[in-house]
Amino acid sequence: MTTIAYSPVNIQTSALSVPSIPAWFGEITLMAHYLHHQGVLAAIEEQVRFARRRFGRYEVIDFVAVLFGYAISGERTLEGFYERMEPWADTFMALFGRDRLPARSTLSRFLAALDQAAVESLRSLFLKDLLARPLVKEEHPGGLWDRQGNHFLVFDVDGTREAARQRALPKTADRPVPQRRLRPLCAPGYTGRKRGEIVRTRTTVLQAHTHQWIATFGNPGNGEYRTELRWAVTAIQSYLKAHHHPEEHALLRLDGQYGTGAILADLAGLAYVMRGKDYQILKRADVQARLHLPEDQHLTHPESGICRALYDCPDLTLGPTQEPCRVVIATHPAKETKSRVGVTRSGVVYELFLTDLPQGAFTAVDVVALYLHRGAFENALADEDLEQDPDRWCSHTPCGQEVWQIISQWVWNLRLELGHQLHPDPVRTTEFAPAISPAPPHTAPPSGYAPPQVGLPWKQSRFSGQDFPLQPDGTLRCPAGQSLVAHERRREADGSLRMVYAASIRSCRPCPRPAPPPSRAR
Repeated sequence: MTTIAYSPVNIQTSALSVPSIPAWFGEITLMAHYLHHQGVLAAIEEQVRFARRRFGRYEVIDFVAVLFGYAISGERTLEGFYERMEPWADTFMALFGRDRLPARSTLSRFLAALDQAAVESLRSLFLKDLLARPLVKEEHPGGLWDRQGNHFLVFDVDGTREAARQRALPKTADRPVPQRRLRPLCAPGYTGRKRGEIVRTRTTVLQAHTHQWIATFGNPGNGEYRTELRWAVTAIQSYLKAHHHPEEHALLRLDGQYGTGAILADLAGLAYVMRGKDYQILKRADVQARLHLPEDQHLTHPESGICRALYDCPDLTLGPTQEPCRVVIATHPAKETKSRVGVTRSGVVYELFLTDLPQGAFTAVDVVALYLHRGAFENALADEDLEQDPDRWCSHTPCGQEVWQIISQWVWNLRLELGHQLHPDPVRTTEFAPAISPAPPHTAPPSGYAPPQVGLPWKQSRFSGQDFPLQPDGTLRCPAGQSLVAHERRREADGSLRMVYAASIRSCRPCPRPAPPPSRAR
């Protein structure tokens, strides 16, 4: 021992190593006690089983305890976690009722030996534990209230991806074909802004009001987004059933990856709002006719300042099965730089938003604003990456990586639950506007216009508006084959819009059957 005596502070040093307790060990102690108290660890021991070999005296709960500790610790790698845990290994395992810490190589063999049945058993326990203890009381529920006073629960479904870099390997005739360790786990695909040659995609399901994770499903490459969407719908239905919430008042917010009519049949009747990516819709005659009419509403984004003109098309059919769908088209002038979303045509950016929400409950502005609010989901993913980083590689097999990500979401939900018990702040609610009373007769709906009513003939045996069919370009066609364009728009006292069409005098003068120009009321 060395002592510095001539100093206001006495400093003593020693060659004896006295390691300090990791800062996160206290949280592990709290979590382990809570899991014991709730019976979660006993349920994992009883229900998560699989055929295994070369594990010696270890059980499933030993490896699950290591993964729980790894997720709570926030250590970047398993190697770093084991180095910090080594002086306290026996104490750590005693928190989970075990007496020996598995070696890293043993943990690796365990994750490699896992099968899909064991993964699904753990996934079922994760969802069951989430549903067993609601985060909020029934008298103070979070959610979304529409303009008719209906209470919705919103769920965000989206994918996140992690890319992996691979070294270049020599390929010569005298060498065997190289085998990549991450090949079963990853595959070539879209990497986004992440560096790498191969990627793994993970679909996550979030309850938007409590920020609790409900499920995670991973697949190599770009994933199987439609299959994973059906799994997500099944998990959401279990959540709704446990909370006694009607399925017709559940709302899914989906990213543009799902934005086609083909996936509507996979939603099992749940309400949805998503960004569309099938811009062939803009070529349809009924959509073109709507775009030639005045816009329904305007929406100005508070941050970017972009003012979108909104056109509501409530009666379209999409997909192979011709599912009914409401399409809201948003337009705004294009800038010098190319827009990251939408499609640009003739200096105008077009964006599509698909939904089946009724016009009386959600206006066109409500639909677009509701989708744009899913930015909070991106923040949740960013917080998850910062606090736990569940996409870091923990295993070279799909089942092993899936188990790690389920436990990582489990820790997130436990932190939310215990934090809410310490500070029971109310969960978020969204009300776009107070509930409106039923509209009186002969008034326009809150968004868009009622079905058109044609003008009547001014005299018997004269033409009426029915003799002038509407064309895809927004004009009318008279019985003589000439075009009539809108010359006047008049707002009536009951809120309706009267459209007055007329033809050129050069077209009407040689006509053998002259008649006054008809009118059509919108």
